[in-house]
Amino acid sequence: MVIAAHPDDADFGPAATAASWIGQGSLGWLVCCTSGDAGAEDPDTDPLELAALREREQRAAADVVGYAGVTFLHMPDGALVNDLILREHLVREIRTFRPDAVLATDPETLFYRDRGVNHTDHRAAGYAAVDAVYPAARNPMAFPWLAKQGLAAHRVRRLYLFWSDTATVRIDVTATVDRKLEALRAHASQLKDFDEVEKWTREWTAEVGKEIGVEAAEGFHMVVIDEDDDGDEGAEAEAAGEAKAAGAAEAADAEVAAT
Repeated sequence: MVIAAHPDDADFGPAATAASWIGQGSLGWLVCCTSGDAGAEDPDTDPLELAALREREQRAAADVVGYAGVTFLHMPDGALVNDLILREHLVREIRTFRPDAVLATDPETLFYRDRGVNHTDHRAAGYAAVDAVYPAARNPMAFPWLAKQGLAAHRVRRLYLFWSDTATVRIDVTATVDRKLEALRAHASQLKDFDEVEKWTREWTAEVGKEIGVEAAEGFHMVVIDEDDDGDEGAEAEAAGEAKAAGAAEAADAEVAAT
């Protein structure tokens, strides 16, 4: 599961890694905390129309990456807060999809060295994702009404924090960097000079790739929460997660059809 603040964050972030893992058989789901309704230069822009446009762009990008579906939490763009409301939504998503790994923004990154400031929504989404993963999603007494609704506690095994200045792992994305760029191209409302975006995306992934001797890579600060368990319990949990994910995908399709 990838948790991001805005539409396009996941594609600027771990899209090539997600595409690679999905291509190898993993099931992926994307959660966007906001719909990007403040992402325009013109103050007269209708935020509802912009949100609808950016959701369409993100769904198109998600199809390129290969996610089973996308959830939009419709939190206020530019005013995201790591509070109980956001964490409850994220815990609901985690307990529904039941991922082994969650990819989220590194919330500790405030400054990108000498290259800018990390958006406040990115940090809030990162902190909320971490807090939802541990301890809330695995604690049946956290938001107990969710358990009573059939969403049992779930233990996420790994956190992969992207946009981190303290990366501890690099993932070879040589085979999927073009998919990342194709996904980014779907965000036409935000990317006015795609040639420039492609240029620095290839340069950045190549720079990270050099660290592990490949053409292109994405870096993450990985946090191991639980060691892998190859027993029957893990297989049963994975099967249950796939079944719940299929149900979530059907619900998402129904929502789209109704709008």
